[in-house]
Amino acid sequence: MGVSGFIKGFKLLHRTKPRIRLHPYGYIQRRYFLDTKILNSSDSLLPVLIVGAGPVGLVLSVLLTKFGIKCTVLEKNKGFSKHPQAHFINNRTMEVFRKLDGLAEEIQRSQPPVDLWGKFIYCTSLTGSILGSVDHMHPQDFEKIVSPVSVAHFSQYKLTRLLVKLLENLGFGIHTLEGPDSLDHEPLRGGEILMGYECVSIDTTDECVTATVSFSKEGKLLMRKIQSKILIGADGAGSMVRKLVGIDLKGEKDLQKLVSVHFWSKDLGRYLLNERPGMLFFIFNTEVIGVIVAHDLTQGEFVLQIPFYPPQQNLEDFSPEICKKLILKLVGQELSDIDVIDIKPWVMHAEVAERFACGNNQIMLCGDAAHRFPPAGGFGMNTGIQDAHNLAWKIASLLNGVAPTSILATYETERKPIAVFNTALSVQNFRAAMAVPATLGLDPTVANSVHQVINKGFGSILPSSMQKAILDGIFSIGRSQLSEFILNENNPLGSSRLAKLRHIFEEGKSLQLQFPAEDLGFRYLEGALVPDSDDVVPAPELPTGRRRDYVPCADPGSRLPHMKAKVLSNFPSEETISTLDLVSENKVEFLLIIAPMEESYNLAQAAFKVAEEYKVSTKVCILWPADSVTRVQPESKAKLAPWKNYIDVIEVKRSLDSSSWWSTCQMTEQGAILVRPDEHIAWRSKSRVVGDLYSKMKIVFSTVLGFESMNS
Repeated sequence: MGVSGFIKGFKLLHRTKPRIRLHPYGYIQRRYFLDTKILNSSDSLLPVLIVGAGPVGLVLSVLLTKFGIKCTVLEKNKGFSKHPQAHFINNRTMEVFRKLDGLAEEIQRSQPPVDLWGKFIYCTSLTGSILGSVDHMHPQDFEKIVSPVSVAHFSQYKLTRLLVKLLENLGFGIHTLEGPDSLDHEPLRGGEILMGYECVSIDTTDECVTATVSFSKEGKLLMRKIQSKILIGADGAGSMVRKLVGIDLKGEKDLQKLVSVHFWSKDLGRYLLNERPGMLFFIFNTEVIGVIVAHDLTQGEFVLQIPFYPPQQNLEDFSPEICKKLILKLVGQELSDIDVIDIKPWVMHAEVAERFACGNNQIMLCGDAAHRFPPAGGFGMNTGIQDAHNLAWKIASLLNGVAPTSILATYETERKPIAVFNTALSVQNFRAAMAVPATLGLDPTVANSVHQVINKGFGSILPSSMQKAILDGIFSIGRSQLSEFILNENNPLGSSRLAKLRHIFEEGKSLQLQFPAEDLGFRYLEGALVPDSDDVVPAPELPTGRRRDYVPCADPGSRLPHMKAKVLSNFPSEETISTLDLVSENKVEFLLIIAPMEESYNLAQAAFKVAEEYKVSTKVCILWPADSVTRVQPESKAKLAPWKNYIDVIEVKRSLDSSSWWSTCQMTEQGAILVRPDEHIAWRSKSRVVGDLYSKMKIVFSTVLGFESMNS
């Protein structure tokens, strides 16, 4: 299915009057909760209620809090998950984390050294023959040329722990139902994370959203109503918020079913550290096929992903003892310290929500609630966190009275195309991963077809035990293709397959980890921005599935390019920073970047006047060329008086022949760039702005903030 095939039209499901509550095994039961008690509280109207305390919900709560917006977070589970889950943090997400009170630095200090996780290794067992390996880390990835920070390998539950600690430092409290800090009767003021609360119904009026939440205490099911101006569904792939408001998902369902086994083995960690360090190990042998994810070799923490074929297989076939035996078959030698922590089935989907918002944009979907990707390429959590980054400043602008409600409509306008593209890219990367077993004679599509025949064809009339025996027998025959007799250079068939496999790895046609062009180079084509007057909207770009390098770009909607700069004013010492650091991390503030030229100073004066009228904070950055450092501070001070919110910086080139800032942006130094609070470019002029500068900047700010759409 192509990019355009993921989303076709919009359809809102009919909402029923009875409350809806999700029960185990995906069964949705409708009832009127006659056996429950609804508690009344004196809650004031919360600005924002976030449903879901995963990384996306927690990051959004951090950003909103830093922007001065109070919020409360609900989590249906009584504790935070300790299953590793996502683990690859891409460049753009790490840039977001740089602005969250040192979070990026803490991750970099805590993660394993990069030489322990940069490779994907394909082998017959962890101690057996290596079929091939791919190193996904290039030297330039860590030279900080295109970004001030590098990618990271850090388990999701560890990230959650750091985010909770960060929120506690911001004044949040973690409230459980069993402890003395329970808030089941107390009014909510914002700054709370409520554990064990599930959203079971949502009602909206023009003034607010009312969420009814359920929780169990002392054996009783209780209800509570919470009112907020905005409700965010960040409650994961099975989002209850999405179901309650009747938003459908579109795309490919059930790409693959797997069982995820979280286990520890320091002995295995030590062996791999010394012999073959890597992140992912794809293991193919005659007894079992699986992927082992090394979350931390130094600590010996792993996750096994193994194909799962229900109903012929069930979770009883993956007991801790059976999983230990499977792990040993994948390792290829005895281990005495395997400790299986958690076993959970999951289904891989590739779907995007038909809409990201409803109820006059009072209810928004964020993260996996809005899009479900295959894990190939690590786009799931990263895309979700970037959703939150896009949404936070818009919510703050609305609630602070800076922008109208139409600003929230730009969230879906901007983020949904990115989700559609990343879904297609993830599917393409997943297909690339399947090319390896297919080359070895194990085409996964054949396995899935056989399973379908047993489920829905003639096999469905057979007893379940016979179905299971047939399935196991067919898979065993398939795995025989991996025997040493066949898979060796002296066997013509095996030699041909191994040669094809080497070609796949050398050509970059296997599963990829990094996509710099998509990671840093994604661009919003419409939304809270002003396109270039001569901008021709490009046709939707199709993902290639291959790694492509990022090329800096200053087109409206793009992320501001990174370049090192030295601060020349407003600081007691000259400090070297990234251009991304010029954007405030603690308030909703726009940034206008200009060169030290008379016309540009005049433009900045006009921007200050318009920003004051719109009550939106704006800072001006005067970016001086690398060979000019004289008379900087007094000249800017005089040119911009009486305005004081400005900063003088000088570009720092990597080498004498490096491009200047304006050349990197493919602009003249007479141009200007207006940057949004999320570090994306709202507007730019490639050359000198002519005409009435005040009127020009008024059009720019009104368009970006959404006032222009109200008048059109």
